[in-house]
Amino acid sequence: MKTKIYLIALTVLLSFTALTSRASVNTDALTPLSKETIATMTDEQKQARIEEIKARVNEIKAMKKSDLTKEERKELRTELKGLKHEANAMGGGGIYLSVGAIIIIILVLILIL
Repeated sequence: MKTKIYLIALTVLLSFTALTSRASVNTDALTPLSKETIATMTDEQKQARIEEIKARVNEIKAMKKSDLTKEERKELRTELKGLKHEANAMGGGGIYLSVGAIIIIILVLILIL
């Protein structure tokens, strides 16, 4: 009989522990999207997502970070890194020229003209 009571009490205790650990997960944070998901988005969806990212970044900037624990600050940093990678993937990159490429282009233009 005692064993049954202990077993029931242990089951109830573990079930409450599992519920509280799931309740502590931050569902407000934006989760970064994969590159495949971004590739299938329309321009309007991309713009809406960029606005969501900007709003979340401004919200994080407005936070008083001195009140946060070390783990919470680490979670914010990882979230910001993910959002930065996602925003860069949506931006389409750009054209980057090295100094050597610029010199070669200038030399070719001098030879042509």
